[in-house]
Amino acid sequence: MDQLYVDGLFSDEVVLITGGGTGIGLVAATEMGLLGAKVAICGRRVEPLKNAVTELESKGVEAFGAPCDIREPEAIATYVDAVIDRFGRIDVLINNAGGQFPTTAETLSPKGFAAVVRNNLIGTWAMTHAVANKAMIPQKRGRIVNVIAQIIRGFPGMVHTGAARAGVDNMTKTLAVEWALHGIRVNAVAPGVIVTSGTKQYPPELLDTAEKANPLKRLGTAEEVSHLITYLASRYADFIAGQTFYIDGGASIWGDQWFLPEDVPKYPPYPVPERG
Repeated sequence: MDQLYVDGLFSDEVVLITGGGTGIGLVAATEMGLLGAKVAICGRRVEPLKNAVTELESKGVEAFGAPCDIREPEAIATYVDAVIDRFGRIDVLINNAGGQFPTTAETLSPKGFAAVVRNNLIGTWAMTHAVANKAMIPQKRGRIVNVIAQIIRGFPGMVHTGAARAGVDNMTKTLAVEWALHGIRVNAVAPGVIVTSGTKQYPPELLDTAEKANPLKRLGTAEEVSHLITYLASRYADFIAGQTFYIDGGASIWGDQWFLPEDVPKYPPYPVPERG
């Protein structure tokens, strides 16, 4: 990974990254760890966490990893306490954990919708609330970066996560104002389609369409997203608060990834005057 920032940028700081065992979370953990941070990562699966901690330690990063299901408030409380016991503080929280699956709205079950909202929205809030109250508010200092998604024009094909991520976007703005008096900055990163281990679950035609609908005619990388996360988590961005930064190659301002058939019903159901 190319180093963009000054050595020791995160010295004496503790960074907690949810979903830190793979993908964007692990890349960000590596980048900030190499810049001096002590890194705590969590996720639901034990094996990827073990592998990630081994990889981080092999690069000289002081790392702690333990399983934590962010859907369970008690698990969050236990994990956050363990991080504080290990490192004494938490300076940066990267809310990266999340999950979803491609689906049309009409075939999505209430259970499926609720599961994604519980994970991506309620879980993000629960972790944020715990870290703020147990560490950042007492310290009168902290930086939070929420990793959401490119939702600015809606999210056809992913209505569940679109709704959840929009909630986190609004939460980002709200907390940035409410917690300014505690010295806590809150921002968000909204990636477009990024090539990671997680993209393997999506149909190849969906990725092909996303690439064609991107002005840069390619998909993003985890390293590119990590660079932006690292910037927002650092002292370099201390005058930025409540903002969501889109990193999507311009897809949010151009292109269509959800195509409609020609026979879309016309409403109202009476003749529409011809144009011109």
